[in-house]
Amino acid sequence: MAEHQFHLKAYWPGLRNDVGEIETGQLKTKVSIPPEMDGPGIGTNPDEMLLGAAATCYIITLAAMMERSRLEKEDLTMESIGIVDVTKGVITYKKIIHRPVIMLKPDATEKDHTLARKLAQKAETSCMISRAIQGNVEVELEETILLGKR
Repeated sequence: MAEHQFHLKAYWPGLRNDVGEIETGQLKTKVSIPPEMDGPGIGTNPDEMLLGAAATCYIITLAAMMERSRLEKEDLTMESIGIVDVTKGVITYKKIIHRPVIMLKPDATEKDHTLARKLAQKAETSCMISRAIQGNVEVELEETILLGKR
């Protein structure tokens, strides 16, 4: 069994509406509470970071699955949305919606199209971040498969 460790250093100088810093690997950024939650909105925040972790894990997993399946693509892009619910002062990360767009080569077959859709769906359940939040945050997938132009 292989085990990987990731380390993060955090600095928080003040109280709720202050601005802190985090540093992990190649990422060093300021952090604060977002303006939507009455914070200063400087740098990033935990909500964006969870969305970023889920989105990057998903798209990297999908790209790796496409590579292993030898499914050629012209492009792979994605938009993701994080939905946070605040009810009676309780903040709950409710849902993440991934909207990947897979542009296949112009000569892709129907079999390639079917495989792309299957891999898009499988990547969501295979991504370690999706598995980590399973049962707590709903993850929804709205994939689009396109053919490139000839």
